[in-house]
Amino acid sequence: MGALIAGVLPVFVLIAIGYGLRKSDFLPDATWRPIEKLSIHLLYPGFLIPAIWNADLSGGSAGAAGASAVIAVLIVAAVTLLSKPLIKVDGPAFTSVLQGVIRWNSFVFLPVIQSVFGTEGLALAAVMIAAIIPVTNIVCVVALARWGADQRGTRPLALAKAVFSNPILLACLIGLALNFAGVPRLAGISDTLELLGAAALPLGLIVAGAGLSFAEVARRKWTVAGVSFVKLVIMPPLMWGLCVLLGGDELAQGVALLCGAAPGAAASYILARQMGGDAPLMAGIVALTTVGSALSIPILLALFHLA
Repeated sequence: MGALIAGVLPVFVLIAIGYGLRKSDFLPDATWRPIEKLSIHLLYPGFLIPAIWNADLSGGSAGAAGASAVIAVLIVAAVTLLSKPLIKVDGPAFTSVLQGVIRWNSFVFLPVIQSVFGTEGLALAAVMIAAIIPVTNIVCVVALARWGADQRGTRPLALAKAVFSNPILLACLIGLALNFAGVPRLAGISDTLELLGAAALPLGLIVAGAGLSFAEVARRKWTVAGVSFVKLVIMPPLMWGLCVLLGGDELAQGVALLCGAAPGAAASYILARQMGGDAPLMAGIVALTTVGSALSIPILLALFHLA
């Protein structure tokens, strides 16, 4: 247990540093948006492309891991949509509830995977990201178009643009294309990508911490707590169990468990703000799930290693 905590602790220390930098006004508020854009559009693609490009995808574990993530998201999304009449919130708030239970923060997920499972785990994690991003984006964009304050409707072309303009997804698809084509390591290009990737994880964690906002947690504590319970308690064993049923090996099962345990995505707040969702509620969900995951992830890992 001590070794697990020691491995995961630096991830959450960097998140705390980012939160402290933002609250202390060490950098002006206007500075954080360009840093976030740099991380998402340049550094994380630099990390993901070589991770998937060089991954061994010949076994069945990559498929089991990816499928478990997609099926778990679809199950939780379907149950949430069916439960809408019972969830006593307005339309925009419901879209944030839905985003909160199915979307997760790769800024937190990937560094935890790296610290626990190393490069092999990162390759599987990247495959899971490639599988899950289109699904979560489609579900959330459709829900926002239907119940968001704007209720702008969803045209297929606009939906496709929203999904495939995601730089993280594009990086995953490029990595998969290079992998399947058998392209060897390219001197210069591969080295450049690896230098970019080395900066992605620490900066991404600092950015994730800087984006945390707890103002809404106390005001709507039961809604935020309910979403956090589903995200941190229900989703991890569901994704792990599906991976077991689909024949994933021990590494795939561990990566699936952590994928389910990752906190809410900061990108959910941006999407809520852009499409008429309840952005303050979304910020509260991201904040509480991030703090909660600092406690739940070591416990889940300890249980996994004891199983």
